[in-house]
Amino acid sequence: MRNFRCLLLGVCLLAAPALAQAPAAPSPTPMGLTSPDFADGAIIPDKFTQAVAAPVSPALAWTNPPAGTVSFALVVDDPDTALQHTTNEVLHWAAFNIPATATHLPEGVPNEATLPDGTVQPLNTGKKNGFMGPGARGSVYHHYTFQLYALDTKLSLGADATRAQIMSAMEGHVLGKAVLVGRFHQPVM
Repeated sequence: MRNFRCLLLGVCLLAAPALAQAPAAPSPTPMGLTSPDFADGAIIPDKFTQAVAAPVSPALAWTNPPAGTVSFALVVDDPDTALQHTTNEVLHWAAFNIPATATHLPEGVPNEATLPDGTVQPLNTGKKNGFMGPGARGSVYHHYTFQLYALDTKLSLGADATRAQIMSAMEGHVLGKAVLVGRFHQPVM
């Protein structure tokens, strides 16, 4: 019996390295989205909001896009507002077909339907192309989500595309996503 145990222990010791799994490869660093104008979860400065007469878009920068990225799409909305008491959110900005070589958007992107690099900015909820600053009124802060998607394609949509059409066209093409959240409210006077 003792010899059997020794034999069994020997077999187990010899087999252990073969049974051990190779260490898992570290997962790639996820795509990140930041702004030099406000930190994630922080209050959005007034110059980017409807607290001023002519708000401008904040600067955005991203890192670590996934391999195979062909273009980026940006959707900025206010999930704290339900239009007409539905699940529709206020769309503050959408931009798609941002070139894969881009790593940022500067402050004050022109509110044009199509930019020189091919980026398309469809109508926001305010019926204007480009950025519409946050404007929630009341005593409660709203959360404005800046969502950047890395896509394996360009979208075959025009400047008349709706948020729903953009989201539908992206289905099956999203390689990665990064989110930045800013807060804002405009006190009622």
